[in-house]
Amino acid sequence: MEAVREFLETLRQKGLITGRFRGVLYLAIGRTITRLDGTPVSQGLTWRELAALFRELRWDKQLVEELGLNPATLSPRDRERFWFQAIAAAGVDSPLARTQADELAERLVSHGYQVVPLKPATGK
Repeated sequence: MEAVREFLETLRQKGLITGRFRGVLYLAIGRTITRLDGTPVSQGLTWRELAALFRELRWDKQLVEELGLNPATLSPRDRERFWFQAIAAAGVDSPLARTQADELAERLVSHGYQVVPLKPATGK
C-alpha cells in the first residue's frame, strides 16, 4: 500500500489532480499502475481502500467541487465516509472519467508510472 501512497502523493505534488479528479478516481479504482521498471503499484483499489487513503493523506476536501458536490453536504466528521460518499457520487464509470484518466495516464509516464487497463475476470 506504500507504493499507492507514493503514487497519490506524486499526483498531488505535481499538480496532476486539478481538473482531472474523476480521472484520478478512475485510475485508482479501475486500472493497473506500475512504475516504468515494472514494479507494481496497484491493481485497482476498492472505494473503501481509496477513501481510507484520501483520509490518511489528508486530501483537500474542496476537490469534490470538481464532481459537482458541495463538501458541506457530505459527512463532516468522518473523513473516510466523506471520501466514500464523494467516490460513490463521482460517476467513476462515466465517459468523462475515462477521458480524464487516459489523459492523466499519458502525463504519468514522465513521472515514472505506467497505467494499463485491468484485465477482466474470466469467471473460470
